[in-house]
Amino acid sequence: MGVVNEKPLLILGGGLMGLAIAHELAKRGKQVEVLSRSRREAAGFVAAGMLAPHAEGLQGNLLNLGQSSLQRHSTWIENIETNSKMSCGLKTCGIVVPFESHKDCESYPTYKFGKKLNRNELLQEVPGLSEKWKLGLLFKQDGQIDNRRLLMRALEKACFELGVHFQEGVEVVEIMKDLNKFNGVKIKDINGNINHLKSEEAVLCCGAWSKQIFKTLPIFPVKGQMLSIQGPKQILKRIVFGPGIYLVPRDDGLIIVGATSEPEAGFQTGLTPNGQSELQKGIQSLIPELNQLPHMERWWGFRPCTPDEGPLLGMSSINGLWLATGHHRNGVLLSAITSELIGKSICSTPLSNEEDSLLSHFRWDRF
Repeated sequence: MGVVNEKPLLILGGGLMGLAIAHELAKRGKQVEVLSRSRREAAGFVAAGMLAPHAEGLQGNLLNLGQSSLQRHSTWIENIETNSKMSCGLKTCGIVVPFESHKDCESYPTYKFGKKLNRNELLQEVPGLSEKWKLGLLFKQDGQIDNRRLLMRALEKACFELGVHFQEGVEVVEIMKDLNKFNGVKIKDINGNINHLKSEEAVLCCGAWSKQIFKTLPIFPVKGQMLSIQGPKQILKRIVFGPGIYLVPRDDGLIIVGATSEPEAGFQTGLTPNGQSELQKGIQSLIPELNQLPHMERWWGFRPCTPDEGPLLGMSSINGLWLATGHHRNGVLLSAITSELIGKSICSTPLSNEEDSLLSHFRWDRF
């Protein structure tokens, strides 16, 4: 086994969270190296890109974390776009959540943050909405990022411009430690060679695969299937978030449709007839005429889930190994706050009382 003597700070995982934290640490002057088995399998390339703490009905500490991240997104994206010279497709388009009854609407966890819409107002916001939906909530403050086509590429470019080093096609096979102090990782490269890459600090950002590297983490995959349909520009001006189905319109008329939730699938790859049928039934339940539009792409991915659906943030049980994983369906939303909190913590920048409180609620040992 060869030994590599350089000691950069390691980012284990090259998905959205890994890139966001690499960018933050590079801005702060850290020498950063991103290790990734395959960035294309990352959830950041799969998600719809919603920024929806209110439309998704988040509650408690997770809602607070989501709201804090939403407030940071414009500045976070501005920094990425400045460093990459690329657009990320950030848009505060608002999200409509339709309901069949006043009881369902008024009992929604984030009801007080939305504007209540009657049936006529609902149709003005979402033309063609099925008759079953009698009223709705409009969350004007929620929005989206075009993560698949723009954000991920912009983050890669921004990291490169700041001197981040990438190793793609590298699998982390073991975390190395001396007593309880992190001292690097054992990696297998694309040719099957095993090396010990030494480092004193790392951030574990491997999403649904995190448990394969750190066996004691309470993370499991939840598979999701999605598809996209092509409509004319401005066919939808708002995101529509229904029960188990959402429609996310991009500026060019592409509509992202998602997503199934299949915890029983484990890491089983591929599309399934049941999953794709579920998506088409979801479209029919919201805006039936959209089912006449051509399907452009179908894909799947794996959400990293924890028992309470909140992320694992901060120092792990191994000194020097930080955690930023387990974001479930809110990775795009929480990328801004996660990268800032982890960046400040690693660089010993004082946290505000609010930030310290947020971080404390998502420790690995809360379960």
